[in-house]
Amino acid sequence: MNFAEDLFFNKIAKITLLFWLMKIVATTLGETLGDFIAQTLDLGYLFGIAITLVFFLFTLYLQLSSKKFIPAFFWLVIIGTTTLGTEISDFIDRSLHLGYAVGSLVLVTFLMLTLYFWYKKYRNLEVYPIFEKQKEIFFWVAVLFSNSLGTAFGDYLNDGLGFSYLLGALITLAVILVVVVLHSYTKINHILLFWIAFVFTRPFGATFGDFLTKPLAKGGLDLGTLNASFVSIIIMVALIIVAHRQEKIGN
Repeated sequence: MNFAEDLFFNKIAKITLLFWLMKIVATTLGETLGDFIAQTLDLGYLFGIAITLVFFLFTLYLQLSSKKFIPAFFWLVIIGTTTLGTEISDFIDRSLHLGYAVGSLVLVTFLMLTLYFWYKKYRNLEVYPIFEKQKEIFFWVAVLFSNSLGTAFGDYLNDGLGFSYLLGALITLAVILVVVVLHSYTKINHILLFWIAFVFTRPFGATFGDFLTKPLAKGGLDLGTLNASFVSIIIMVALIIVAHRQEKIGN
């Protein structure tokens, strides 16, 4: 199969500025929606995991069953991983009482193991293009662990280190900008930089989501999890429409 055929059968979004913007919005939605299920509806983190796991598996089935890249399916799975990742991280910390530091260590270990087995099989960690189903499964497992890890790290900045939600978002944004500079002006491995940026866009979205939803007394805007989720959904739908139009133009 040549490169042109790879692109035709590719199942992953092209890594562009739109990709990173949609990733941040998806992570913000995952944070607010996850908190809405577990906290606002008071269903608890275990039940929240059950609900979001069903959504994740359903969207993953749609994505894996598709023969080509469909932006709506791809980004629904990303949203599924961010929402499930929120519940997993909070469950580890608040239900199992392991703390965000230990939770982050557990999640980074699983992420590294996933990437290790991925590399062992394919001798690379390239994420674009991906057309083989088993490699795509490796990708989605890595995405789930990285989004869960990003949630834990973002909560550690706020709850563990005592930073405000806005400051936490700015710190993670600074890391992302450093990665952009390194990618543009150095020869550091672009795959390594991709996964660093991918992990850190999650705590940026998570802390920004908390900034939108938390009370004014805690440094938030007090929009509430439901209102913030609606705003994020509207923005995400608009961006998915843009992605579909770009995909049609590209084809």
